Amino acid sequence: MRDERRRPERVVVLALDGVYPFELGIPSRILGAADGRYEVLTCSADGGPVRTNADYTIGVQHGPDALDAADTVVIAPVSPSELTPDLPDAVRAALARIRPGTRTVSICTGAFVLAAAGLLDGHRATTHWQLADHFRRRYPHIELDPDVLFVDDHPVLTSAGAASGVDVCLHLIRKDHGSHLANTVARRCVVPPFRDGGQAQYIEQPVPEAGAASTAATRAWALERLGDPLTLSDLAAHARMSLRTFARRFHDEVGVSPGRWIVQQRVARARQLLEASDLTVDQIAGRVGFATGASLRQHLHAAIGVSPQAYRRTFQRTR
Repeated sequence: MRDERRRPERVVVLALDGVYPFELGIPSRILGAADGRYEVLTCSADGGPVRTNADYTIGVQHGPDALDAADTVVIAPVSPSELTPDLPDAVRAALARIRPGTRTVSICTGAFVLAAAGLLDGHRATTHWQLADHFRRRYPHIELDPDVLFVDDHPVLTSAGAASGVDVCLHLIRKDHGSHLANTVARRCVVPPFRDGGQAQYIEQPVPEAGAASTAATRAWALERLGDPLTLSDLAAHARMSLRTFARRFHDEVGVSPGRWIVQQRVARARQLLEASDLTVDQIAGRVGFATGASLRQHLHAAIGVSPQAYRRTFQRTR
């Protein structure tokens, strides 16, 4: 997390020909609602107007020189028809202006632009699930995870299609300034502060049989009981399904297994308590359902790469 007493983080969004207007506006809308923590600029590769994938062209106020002083660069997505293995000279020159180590974010097909520029070499990434096979064929040396909404492989972040741009921008706020501000921004923008699961829940699936039950009520029930031991049998019994049916339907709806989802929710609840309370690590572990403080430390480190003590110190310093 960054110290909010510093100047606002300068975020520069690069708009390329064929850009999707909705996704182009996400960084300004989400990061711009974060109480002045970010300054969001939009630029084009040559300083000229940008042709969108809709029936209009847009003008932007900044040219590629805006990238010179960017703290974070966001590559907005373009129509798949615009994706070529060789970047236009102006685009390649613009990307070359990004300072080494600058945090770089792509939304949807923006991952193809980063990959073509060599900025994803050595990093994990994601993109829209429909383009995953195409991405793998073109860039087989890049580890692609098409099941998630976004990947944070610092300093490069990649996100899936459309609304996942909202998810990754909220993640930036959460990472820089804590969950409280991220949740506040989500409420202001009337979007969920954190979406469960990954892209699997949005991939086309066969239509379920008539009357097929959902696991939504059981998920809500489990969230109220994270401090209790929750087994797959408990969840399936609440949903009145067999273990096999429940596990399959849960994964279809959420994109992860029930066990992994429970761990994610417990880590998220622990982060809230680390930020907003003075409870000890062991006390927090007990409240969110981890057997010991050591278990909480292990799962938190696996999720965000820091210990509970380091996370709390950083958040309290920011607060």
